[in-house]
Amino acid sequence: MTATLGAPVALTAPAPVRGTGPATLIDQFELGLDAPICLTWELTYACNLACSHCLSASGKRDPRELSTEQCKSIIDELERMQVFYVNIGGGEPTIRPDFWELVDYATEHHVGVKFSTNGVRINEKVAARLAASDYVDVQISIDGATAEVNDAVRGKGSFDMAVRALRNLRDAGFRDAKISVVMTRHNIPQLDQFKALADEYKATLRITRLRPSGRGADVWDDLHPTKEQQRELYNWLVAHGEGVLTGDSFFHLSAYGEALPGLNLCGAGRVVCLIDPLGDVYACPFAIHDKFLAGSVVRDGGFQQVWQHSELFLDLRSPQTGGACAKCSHFDSCRGGCMAAKFFTGLPLDGPDPECVQGYGEALLAGDREIPAASQDHSRTGKRKERNRSGPIPLTLSIKPPTKICDENPVSGMRPV
Repeated sequence: MTATLGAPVALTAPAPVRGTGPATLIDQFELGLDAPICLTWELTYACNLACSHCLSASGKRDPRELSTEQCKSIIDELERMQVFYVNIGGGEPTIRPDFWELVDYATEHHVGVKFSTNGVRINEKVAARLAASDYVDVQISIDGATAEVNDAVRGKGSFDMAVRALRNLRDAGFRDAKISVVMTRHNIPQLDQFKALADEYKATLRITRLRPSGRGADVWDDLHPTKEQQRELYNWLVAHGEGVLTGDSFFHLSAYGEALPGLNLCGAGRVVCLIDPLGDVYACPFAIHDKFLAGSVVRDGGFQQVWQHSELFLDLRSPQTGGACAKCSHFDSCRGGCMAAKFFTGLPLDGPDPECVQGYGEALLAGDREIPAASQDHSRTGKRKERNRSGPIPLTLSIKPPTKICDENPVSGMRPV
């Protein structure tokens, strides 16, 4: 879906005036909008896989998840708020029995749908159904351009399952499926292969950053790209990134020099947020923790009430000083990095990103820090490893889930009017 940025999405506060010129788009977004541009909605924690880096620690269905009617009520509210689209994830959203009913209800009520899936239910019949819709976009999660690399994180057979889904979509005539990749130190050498895979299936490559949240916290030390690989990724995006979606995951890399395409701003609580399967609203899809819980669509009067009046969201939209990073000459490029990455590695939210390309996060990572415990865990085993705070945790493999994120640049295809 494309739209112009006009009356339907209004500012919640007057845009700041910097100098004598008009406020920039980023100035406006920092203050928040009356409705999110991109809303991520996890419909269920149930999943047929158990990915080692799953940001929501999915696996088991929570019996308290929202009913079909409650979900439809949220869609009605999103229609009234004129939300552009919802990015549906999980868990594995297609496992939910009413998934297609909810997708149809959303599109019938002028709410576009993007959904992330590991491909388990994208057979030929489903692919044909999706190809017939102009209001549904599909992202297939793959974390290795080969089965060896992918299955080490997502589980045996998951690569073949994902490729089969891509083949079914292509053969059905589905236009522009997305291949969604979480970048790790094991797959950054495969960037060209990922692009070739996307081209083969007439898809678009979307890459996102590994965050140390959910089960990702357990493997972050072993999976997050090295400093040399961060530079390799940045150089590749500068040289080959046209047409590659990043979801503004890598704005911290802009401190290398040339700014990467996209918003280059943490949109948490300003232009993006997440609704979880129970109806709880979090500031960011990567920050599923009580610290970033803004409210509940069930207990607090609906989504619009939470979005527009939550104390947490109002605080995030207030003018920010930039903290320790404000004195850095690269601050205007990287904006201090990712809130979730800082929090889940035990770094101060007003300090540098743990993967700060200027190296300012390294000393903090080497020092004493309190790593927050997970607020929730839906892994099927019910057991999460106790994190070893003195060293990395060996990566153990099991069967795994999809990583789902509010992906493309939230303002892609829009223009100020």
